[in-house]
Amino acid sequence: FQTRTNAVVTTGTFDGVHVGHRRIIEQLKELAATIQGETVLLTFWPHPRMVLFNDEDLRLINTQKEKEALLEEAGVDHLIVHKFTKEFSRLTALEYVRDVLVERIGTKKLVIGYDHHFGRNREGDFNDLVEFGRTYHFDVDEIPAQVLDNVNVSSTKIRNALLNGQVSAANEYLGSVFELTGTVVEGKALGRKLNFPTANVEIEEKYKLIPADGVYAVRVHSKDHSGLGMCNIGKQPTLSGQDRQIEAHFFDFDRDLYGQSVTIEFIERLRDEVKFP
Repeated sequence: FQTRTNAVVTTGTFDGVHVGHRRIIEQLKELAATIQGETVLLTFWPHPRMVLFNDEDLRLINTQKEKEALLEEAGVDHLIVHKFTKEFSRLTALEYVRDVLVERIGTKKLVIGYDHHFGRNREGDFNDLVEFGRTYHFDVDEIPAQVLDNVNVSSTKIRNALLNGQVSAANEYLGSVFELTGTVVEGKALGRKLNFPTANVEIEEKYKLIPADGVYAVRVHSKDHSGLGMCNIGKQPTLSGQDRQIEAHFFDFDRDLYGQSVTIEFIERLRDEVKFP
């Protein structure tokens, strides 16, 4: 933490950094420009549900690294990733505002979405923020419900779209392309024998959401190559597979990628998995 000059602040988990989040960030930047301030985005890791409810089944649209890259791309001056702990969750609304937003960041303006709650047991709301603002000399700007409702998007809506394989809809909600980044590991090399070599991609972050099983049109990026391809997610029914795998075939490319990091951008879901004779 570092106190900023004329800090214009917003806070939240920002999973997906979707078009609704970007609307908040644009408001942040517009307000900062009016007071020659600096934009500050305060987010948290691990996700609060992982800490408070031990939710091991929670799947997130972004890894932490992806989220930080998207927020930097969105043009935030300062990104603060605060470690979320049970102790932190017990701060009262007053303690959170006084000790974090005011003392540690130096908030002059706070931008929030409608129905924002904060502090222990989510006890604080917009009215509390306005009252605290009078005491600690900061303004509160709430983005009206109708503005975000017109965007008609939420992180939950995007997660559900991806879990149903609707990647083109998810991309529209995100305002960017959903992607997976992982390491190419050795498989059975059966694709190579059929003259269709594939890369078996292993995702390190177990909390990363994987789209529904099926075959997808994708773009693939490695250190030395970018191009179109196909990706299969599933259990390889033709081979009577048991484990869910992510397997990509890159068009017009046949080089050894074992051990390399690749990023797969999902364009469209084409069909379910099929068991071939």
